[in-house]
Amino acid sequence: MRMPIPSASSAKKAGLVVALSGLALLLTGCQSKNISGLGFDKGLSSVNDTTLPLWQGAWIAAGVVGVLTALALFYPVIFNRRKSEDLPRQFRHNNKIEISLTAIAFIIVLVLFGYTARDEAKITKIDSAATAPHNIMINAIQWSWQFTYADAGTGPAQTVTGTPAQPPTLVVPLGEKVLYTITANDVDHGFWIPAFMIQIQALPHVTNHIEFAAQKLGTFPGRCNILCGRNHSQMLFTVKVVTPAQYQTYLSTLKAA
Repeated sequence: MRMPIPSASSAKKAGLVVALSGLALLLTGCQSKNISGLGFDKGLSSVNDTTLPLWQGAWIAAGVVGVLTALALFYPVIFNRRKSEDLPRQFRHNNKIEISLTAIAFIIVLVLFGYTARDEAKITKIDSAATAPHNIMINAIQWSWQFTYADAGTGPAQTVTGTPAQPPTLVVPLGEKVLYTITANDVDHGFWIPAFMIQIQALPHVTNHIEFAAQKLGTFPGRCNILCGRNHSQMLFTVKVVTPAQYQTYLSTLKAA
């Protein structure tokens, strides 16, 4: 008995069903709470809690667009192969497709912009220096950092100055917000803590602010991410997250000094 040979239209429908099923499976997986951090750990800082979903969403959107683009490229390759020597139908443009693609791209950009603006407003919202739980001044210098702890009182002892050979350590309390006042002594620098998903410019004659809470004990690398001169690669520091009691002890050592 001869088995019926599926028609070209049936093959096209089957291919479309498989593609849509794969896309649905991808989207279902993206909704899971166990989705990868895509290069970043979860819950390290209050900024991560806001930025990480945006980071994941951007990659998911890029993945969906990539899958749809691949389908659009390979669909004609697989299902519209040349079957004869006849010249196929020629056309220069398709207004419906061009308008649809433009509208889809505009909607994607609009949605990403909306979420980015919302999260940026949340991240950059700060308390005044008088109401912030803790205040630390960050001063970038060629080619290291100065950390000044306002909680330790006034005087030179409250400032920790590093060098390229001996990078400084920024000590912060676990679970408590710190207001960082950021400036630079000489040229443009960038205050960057990759694990916390935080980057803000340190500029001469300009004062920037950011406020966040570290949410996990440990040490995390920080660095300058704006090319600032000969020893830019050595402009490093370490963030050490300690318990609130240990932080108060550290401040006491600064005051005693």
